[in-house]
Amino acid sequence: MSVPENTEVLGKEVPLARLDKELRLLWEADEASTNASLMNFAIYAEDSAALARNSQIVSEITREHACRAILIGIDKEKPTQDTKAWITAHCNLSNGQKSVCCEQLAFHLTGKVRGRMRHTVFSHLNSDLPLVFWWQGELSEIFDAPFYSILDRLVIDSVDWVNTGESYAKLAEALKTDLVIQDLAWTRTFHYRLSIAALFDDLLAQQNFKDIESIRIEHQPVHRVTGLLMLAWLAVQSDWSLVDVDFDTVTLKSGNKRIVANLVEKSDAAPLSLVEIASPNMRASVSREKGSKYLTQKLSVNEHKMERIAPADSDLVSELVTDQLSRGGKNSLFRKVLPMLLELLG
Repeated sequence: MSVPENTEVLGKEVPLARLDKELRLLWEADEASTNASLMNFAIYAEDSAALARNSQIVSEITREHACRAILIGIDKEKPTQDTKAWITAHCNLSNGQKSVCCEQLAFHLTGKVRGRMRHTVFSHLNSDLPLVFWWQGELSEIFDAPFYSILDRLVIDSVDWVNTGESYAKLAEALKTDLVIQDLAWTRTFHYRLSIAALFDDLLAQQNFKDIESIRIEHQPVHRVTGLLMLAWLAVQSDWSLVDVDFDTVTLKSGNKRIVANLVEKSDAAPLSLVEIASPNMRASVSREKGSKYLTQKLSVNEHKMERIAPADSDLVSELVTDQLSRGGKNSLFRKVLPMLLELLG
């Protein structure tokens, strides 16, 4: 990896020793009426090229969430240790003028970075505010107890992981703490979960729930974890136990009754394109066309039929993060579902 390109979008490069002073000068020279911040929001990537991309993401997120943004780009392959820093601000307009601005600090680190993460990067946190940390890509050796003990909320996207089981294993100790963990693969199931729950508000659907025999989940190949999280939620909330996993065919048990779930890859489709639940007399489904902003809910119980639409989750990662930050909370349901996901992953 090389020195970051497009550093002009990162703002003004400043020496580390002058960073705080340059931030004060930035606000003195700016015409914004308010420097707003409700949290520290850091984005970490072991990829130098991610800095410019993440600066654009911060620009979108700060439209709804005021923060001190800290971008971290790491190049561990370079033998020499070096740290560069840039500062800028993302401003919202009111009546054609800057009204509220959020500051952004960007750091590019090379060589061994463990000590500098804590003493250089984290020393520039706003100490009065919580730290939301978005780790992009696979979890590495840097993710250890001294590191995650500083965080209040961790955002990950397990669809980016090649070895999902190994990366979740690295999370095992962190999950024993009070750290709030938000997986964007889980966020992608949010409106599906709401829609499925809404279908079973129907009295006839409830009466056929105990007779469910099969489940079909269709997903893009890279979103297999999203499909597994969807299945894990169904199993945990329905009190089903796991019998067997044969890659994309999963056998569950409800009492003495077996339920077979099939996960099917669909390349030219939405990340999660179908969840279908069937019993001898009932078929309930939630589906989404590629690129659509809506889900289609369908229920058929003998002669009783129903169809309606509902909102869908965004395909844009920046909007998923924004939505997750808006919901907040402890994400306790994700923690409840996670053991079943780990069983499904083997």
